[in-house]
Amino acid sequence: MVDPFCALPFSAAVHPEARPARRLTWDSREAGPDVAFVALPGERMHGNAFVEQALAAGAPFVLTDLDVPRAVRVDDAQAALFAWARAERARSPLVVGVTGSAGKTTAKSFVAAALDAQFMPVFNTMPAIACFLIELGGSGRPLVVEMGIDRIGEMAELVDLVRPDVGVITSIGPAHLEQLGSIEGIVREKGVILRGVDGRPVRGLVGAQASAFYPGVDSYGFGPVTHAGEDLTVTAQGASFRFAGVPVTLPLAARVQAEAAVLALTLAHEAGVPLPEAAARLAAVSVPGGRYRVHPGRFTVIDDAYNASPVAVRAALDALNGWPGRRISVLGRMLELGPTERDLHAGVGAYARTQADLTFGVGAFAAELGDRAFATVPELTAALLAEVRDGDVLLVKASRGISWTPERRAQEGVGLDVVVRALLAARDAE
Repeated sequence: MVDPFCALPFSAAVHPEARPARRLTWDSREAGPDVAFVALPGERMHGNAFVEQALAAGAPFVLTDLDVPRAVRVDDAQAALFAWARAERARSPLVVGVTGSAGKTTAKSFVAAALDAQFMPVFNTMPAIACFLIELGGSGRPLVVEMGIDRIGEMAELVDLVRPDVGVITSIGPAHLEQLGSIEGIVREKGVILRGVDGRPVRGLVGAQASAFYPGVDSYGFGPVTHAGEDLTVTAQGASFRFAGVPVTLPLAARVQAEAAVLALTLAHEAGVPLPEAAARLAAVSVPGGRYRVHPGRFTVIDDAYNASPVAVRAALDALNGWPGRRISVLGRMLELGPTERDLHAGVGAYARTQADLTFGVGAFAAELGDRAFATVPELTAALLAEVRDGDVLLVKASRGISWTPERRAQEGVGLDVVVRALLAARDAE
């Protein structure tokens, strides 16, 4: 419960008709009888323009500088929101922050399951994280926060807000190069999560792939790492291994999910959670759609279309290579790779040709990504539906281009979730 009459960490005039809310939103369309509205500055408009709409929808209160009914009136709503979030975060017994070039959401999901923690939903913007901390910081349960960045200085801002007790870096690779500039820039900016704030120590952990970039920081995964799983086996049915003598089975999982499980069990052990109990919860983890979600059937579709970077695509191709049957890679454009994007696409495409039996590419770098190259998503989809047969395994992966129009997404070869839906519909119709 978010109570505007509690001891707020900022000066505010609280309207007498304001009342507690179940949660907060900065999107006025989500405001309602249980959802309060925070009027924040936007790229095009200020949230104050939507305060009346939120009140009409029944919002219990609005955080704003306007003098309106049910207002929690402050000088600066954004500064107040972040101050409130820091105060509520301080009430949490444990906060885990997760970043990396790939695998953040998977790691977050597994860590949350092992710790029986509250965790961030898909959106991981500063306002979203602030609302999450305010809503759940006092729940008494650990919190797991995904901390993605795409510009210099953003991680420092996130760390100042979240103040994680544990900082995790899953992987390092070329992603958001247009803003971060280079691999060295990515290493430096993501590494900020391993530093404390105001003298607070942070427990740092990095994935096996990222360990070379952060010498001296404890690592996790398989092989020569600080915290290692043992006897890893990956089949079409899933992944299994042992950790500290405890058997772990992850249905329909690959190595990436197994590494996330090792991270989760490491943190569970350190938090005093019984490992058999944590391992049992890991077996039931279901990551959000588009993140290596396996759809078995007369042919199998691996939906990994939520987003893409070179390191993430290579990991997905490694997983595809372990499947029986005819393996088909379906790859689209990876965004924000800067001036070397053609070379990076070519490198991924060359790797796909070693891991898959058939390679399809779509969009601006279709020929680099696959032997069967298509200019647009509809052309790709038609070709796939004509080619696929029983027993095939198809991996679908690309960036989202979520802010683009559907027409541009189809033309540029991003947002391949539409391809996944078409394949599943065709498979299930027969």
